Amino acid sequence: MTTATRQEVLGLYRSIFRLARKWQATSGQMEDTIKEKQYILNEARTLFRKNKNLTDTDLIKQCIDECTARIEIGLHYKIPYPRPVSVMGTYTLINPVISKNV
Repeated sequence: MTTATRQEVLGLYRSIFRLARKWQATSGQMEDTIKEKQYILNEARTLFRKNKNLTDTDLIKQCIDECTARIEIGLHYKIPYPRPVSVMGTYTLINPVISKNV
């Protein structure tokens, strides 16, 4: 991994943690906010640890792009969970690792 890519990944990781710190559930319930913050933190830790040994630059770039998209979608729709996307009759979850068919 190049230094620039490493900095980009670390920046994404930090931005996810900042996002989780400021996150507010749309329901306004403190319990929901806490659960959603925990989900964001656990999901980030799990996926970043799972991908920490990637060496293929194309796969790393794909993970960065999907992570960025997932952050933007979460902010736009105000939900931390992956949104299903319809692809020709099947649903795919947007995931920063690799999209999985459901």
